[in-house]
Amino acid sequence: MWRVLVPLLLVLVSIVSSHNASQGSPDELLLCRSCGFEVAASRDLKFVASALALAQRNDTVIGELRVPVQLFQNPQGLRFQVLTFKKAAVHKHWPADEQFSWFPGYSWTVATCPRCHSHLGWSFQPNIWPQRVPDKEFEESEETFVALILDRLLQENFAATLLMVPKSYRS
Repeated sequence: MWRVLVPLLLVLVSIVSSHNASQGSPDELLLCRSCGFEVAASRDLKFVASALALAQRNDTVIGELRVPVQLFQNPQGLRFQVLTFKKAAVHKHWPADEQFSWFPGYSWTVATCPRCHSHLGWSFQPNIWPQRVPDKEFEESEETFVALILDRLLQENFAATLLMVPKSYRS
């Protein structure tokens, strides 16, 4: 019987593996580390390089995907490792300011979690835009992006491993 089941099982595993590979990797979600709000998806990653970055590295911070992480320093000397996205579910605090921008030619505004109001990063738009922009216009533009602070985010699949299962449910 094992002679039949083992080859059958190997065939099923290879079919499932090839199906999953053809589907592409699933979309990974990034959550606010403070409250768990779904902030960004891996499909929305958009690398925007900056000559003002102190350092840049490729790191596996979203599932198995290697993504560019840039290190910046603000005028107060605080350092932030950021990922850039074409859009994210954040609250933007207008007006945008072009002083001390890490991305030349762009104005920035603070971006916070819509649920718990934790500072998650910054939203960037071209300097030539008005200081206040409707969210829909911001998200639909190819010229805008959001830089999120790496240590203020949590991977959804990692967060799921933090949940405790009561002893009464364990087998």
